Amino acid sequence: MSAADFVCYTQDYQGWKDIFYCIEPVSWAYMGVALSLGLSIIGAAWGIFITGTSLVGSAIKMPRIKSKNLISVIFCEAVAIYGVIIAIILQTRAGALIDNKAMYTDPKVYDESLFKAYAMFGAGLSVGLSNLFCGVCVGVTGAGCALADAQTPSTFVKILIIEIFGSALGLFGVIIGIIQAGKAQ
Repeated sequence: MSAADFVCYTQDYQGWKDIFYCIEPVSWAYMGVALSLGLSIIGAAWGIFITGTSLVGSAIKMPRIKSKNLISVIFCEAVAIYGVIIAIILQTRAGALIDNKAMYTDPKVYDESLFKAYAMFGAGLSVGLSNLFCGVCVGVTGAGCALADAQTPSTFVKILIIEIFGSALGLFGVIIGIIQAGKAQ
């Protein structure tokens, strides 16, 4: 019987740490995959919603801005792609956890697997949250870009540069997620 089995099945709980210790490491890893993918897609959808409504509303006044301002929607869609990339990376690492059968017999291997799973959970959470906020940021900036372009066409490029800076927040989240996922090898 491993140390994890002893703590988890004998009800010899010492506190909150034992509750987190007894949750299967693979569950933590797949929760990271789900958070990365789910929150990134929600951020992209929210940003597209914000940008799209302003774009359609502004296009009523100035039909010329429809095609030019679609780049704001593309920036929002990139946020979802960032989440998919990290989810694929985390999915392959989680598969390696499932294949490790020694985790159920050796307490040291169980602890190492739990550390890797927490790293994947943290990577998924940080990427998901950064992409959620990035999607909203790009959506609000894209909405402002559409409205400003309808009023004054010369402001389009200036606001688009600010939108690119907002989109870089999601890319920074992906870089941090790759670094965190690197701890799960």
